[in-house]
Amino acid sequence: MKKLLNGRDSMVEDMIAGFVAAYPGQVARGRHPRLVRRAVPKADGKVRLLIGNGSGHEPIAMGFVGEGMLDGNVVGDVFAAPSSDLILEGLRELATPAGTVLLISRHEGDVINGMEAAMLAAEEGLAVRPLWMYDDISSAPRGEEQDRRGEAGTLFVYKILGAAAEAGRGLDALVALGEAVRDATRTLGAALSPGISPLTGRAMFGLPEDEVFIGMGVHGEPGVARRKVEPLRDLVAFMMDALAEDRPLVPGAPVVPLVNGAGGTTMMELLSVYGEVAAWLAARGIPAVSPAIGSLSTTQEMGGFSISLLAADAEMLRLWRAPQATPQFPVIR
Repeated sequence: MKKLLNGRDSMVEDMIAGFVAAYPGQVARGRHPRLVRRAVPKADGKVRLLIGNGSGHEPIAMGFVGEGMLDGNVVGDVFAAPSSDLILEGLRELATPAGTVLLISRHEGDVINGMEAAMLAAEEGLAVRPLWMYDDISSAPRGEEQDRRGEAGTLFVYKILGAAAEAGRGLDALVALGEAVRDATRTLGAALSPGISPLTGRAMFGLPEDEVFIGMGVHGEPGVARRKVEPLRDLVAFMMDALAEDRPLVPGAPVVPLVNGAGGTTMMELLSVYGEVAAWLAARGIPAVSPAIGSLSTTQEMGGFSISLLAADAEMLRLWRAPQATPQFPVIR
């Protein structure tokens, strides 16, 4: 499949250059060219939020750097975590006495490199607290949540912690809030067709035309089950049943749904998915509030979607709805 590239060796740098040129009032390159940071930093008395992640999943996380959300994103190679040395460079550049929360989406390379960077930063006297994010119910059984992968539900952590940090919340309080949001979030995805790796030019997995993968990971990791193509309402009901079984939902208690496109899914399809999610919740007396719908965490042009549910308390919901000024995160109402 054809890709719009100058060359594989420069595609990440070319992407970052285009991004900072497009949004000069919101983002800028750091001292290291792989660091994308806020153009106007927060006051030194406020905690920073930094994440390192592989490229190829845009707009996450580069597109969510800005007022009310992330202070910086260390951009790795395609589908590869940035090195610990590079993450450490980001921690140094963002460092203030208030400290930094290092967000780590739970994938092996991200965890290894992120934790090493946090340890090295601590040895230098920097106030850094790592926060693991995980939400994919297909990747480990109930009761072993700490072994699950980070998927699109991590966006709840970005947004809610970003608003709390902007309001002046301290380092320990932010970590505790992030853990609470993580523990209240569940995600399950479905893939219909593979993305094409820009590194190899080949499909990332194979799937018969009449089948859907359940539980496909953001790097093309195998799903846990296959289902025949069926009416959308039946697929969504299967996924919602699985999410509710993993973390039971309480009638009358609000739930924030996030319907995320994998990169090759149209808005027509995503809105249809959301309609089925909202109907499933309404039938059980569960209010669906302040949804986010769009292709926010992608795997190139992979066809498919994920459903994330946040069982939000009043504070989480207020922070989720708080204003933000990032290039590519949706407006939440």
